[in-house]
Amino acid sequence: MSEPAPTVAARGTGVSKIYGTGDSATTALDSIDLEIHGGTLTAIMGPSGSGKSTLMHVFAGLDSATSGTVTIGDTDITHLDDNALTLLRRRSLGFVFQAFNLVPTLSVLGNVTLPFELDGRRPSAGDLAWIRELLARLGIGMLETRRPHELSGGQQQRVAIARALAMRPQLIFADEPTGNLDSRSSREVLGLLRDLTREYAQTVVLVTHDPVAASHADRVVFIADGRVAHDVGASSPQELSDIILSLEVDA
Repeated sequence: MSEPAPTVAARGTGVSKIYGTGDSATTALDSIDLEIHGGTLTAIMGPSGSGKSTLMHVFAGLDSATSGTVTIGDTDITHLDDNALTLLRRRSLGFVFQAFNLVPTLSVLGNVTLPFELDGRRPSAGDLAWIRELLARLGIGMLETRRPHELSGGQQQRVAIARALAMRPQLIFADEPTGNLDSRSSREVLGLLRDLTREYAQTVVLVTHDPVAASHADRVVFIADGRVAHDVGASSPQELSDIILSLEVDA
């Protein structure tokens, strides 16, 4: 009996991104076709300047494609206006960045519930129960009244992850989320991101230059010169390092 086809959380078809015009034009993405499967952790890797961050920005509606289409679930975001894109990002997407971007004057709970305030509503009893489940699962349930300056870097990143998950988004984008963390905190955060896909069927896209970080993923997509150069399953840090090295040598 064949395996059921994976669900598609996001899809890019013929996606190109060109900056500038004429002789000064630079192609950041060159006709990329890519599906992100639901309930998985997908890492995007590539040499510096390869287009991996641009790819994330276009898939997340933070930047627009020059040509091609991008869909999140069943929604074609390619031609959405700014207001519609803002609503989609707020309600359907979660973001975790290298900088924690926590509001220093708010408590842990205040930071995690901030997306509801920005959406013009208060979290329901069900929302608060979900948030407290998240905080407990992330190991920071006992810290909900603390301010960011009272937390370690790893704890602050966990708060950022909880905030990204607070409104139950379809898709989470994590851009170098361990860049400001020590090795132990990095391992813990990456393990948590991976576990989110197992326990909550969450879909996570991780943009990273770090083979150790990418080794936590179910799938690793390599971008080089604005194109998909390799697409591999779960791999060891050494295997991923070898692919990156080969891409840099060929550049």
